[in-house]
Amino acid sequence: MKPAAVFLFGALLVLGTAVVPVSAQPIWDAELGRYLTPQEMLQEDVFLTEDEAAKLMFPKSERIEREILRLTPEQKTKIEERIGWHFPETEFTVYIGKTGGRIDGYAVVQNTIGKHKPMTYMVGVYPNGEVSNVEVMVFREARGSEVRTKRFNSQYEGKTVFDPIRINRDIINLTGATLSVRSMSAGVKRALVTVDECYLKPIGRGSDVVAAKRAQQGFLESLMSDIFGF
Repeated sequence: MKPAAVFLFGALLVLGTAVVPVSAQPIWDAELGRYLTPQEMLQEDVFLTEDEAAKLMFPKSERIEREILRLTPEQKTKIEERIGWHFPETEFTVYIGKTGGRIDGYAVVQNTIGKHKPMTYMVGVYPNGEVSNVEVMVFREARGSEVRTKRFNSQYEGKTVFDPIRINRDIINLTGATLSVRSMSAGVKRALVTVDECYLKPIGRGSDVVAAKRAQQGFLESLMSDIFGF
């Protein structure tokens, strides 16, 4: 074999070993008591594109704008402190629905680990800080895709940063999909807090203002009760 051919053959061998995907490594499933099959490891159900999900979030908006929210170290730390866990992401894709000069809401793309792999979904948030909708775009596990159904995820609608959004507290679990439910609940909470910190608080409509109004209202109600006895 000529030197040039030997070099080419060697290069192909190096390239061949370099492209072996990490996902080819076997993954043990404790519940199944075995390694996942290649078919299970490659599982990926695509239900919606980002644009399709955004249109579901803002069906009546005149226009939908897409932006990349890049968190400052301070914002990331604050969000992590509020949700109680650390995450690697420093930026999120956010869609904003607008009609005229009014903001109809925000929608944050989330990727959180289910059992073995991440699921991709969009969390809509009204300008008052309540969840408007949740739409699963891509689900990559063999089981647990029921989280995409409205029968399940409609229970997130109306939730705010003041709600726990946790299984057995204010979220009803799905049998056989506990990790997916836990993952989605964590993502919904993170989306709410992210919108609160990065969009609502800067314009004076965040949870700090809401909490202050609630405290004031509670004080006035208590005062009226002391004065008038009701």
